[in-house]
Amino acid sequence: MKILHFIAFLLLVVGGVNWGLVGLGGFMMADWNVVHMILGSWPQLEWLVYVLVGLSAVWLLVTHKKDCRMCSSM
Repeated sequence: MKILHFIAFLLLVVGGVNWGLVGLGGFMMADWNVVHMILGSWPQLEWLVYVLVGLSAVWLLVTHKKDCRMCSSM
């Protein structure tokens, strides 16, 4: 389960950074969607990355308290 937790965390970080750049780009009238920049020529793969990021967020939401050292002591 540790490797699944690490992959989910990594995908969540990728998604968070990407959405942060999309938001900043919006203020500057630019398109900074890094996932689209890298995988835009393969739309199905791009969508798969978005789905995996979403599933990672749900996975970490459900399993966070069990896996987090700080939260498990509460």
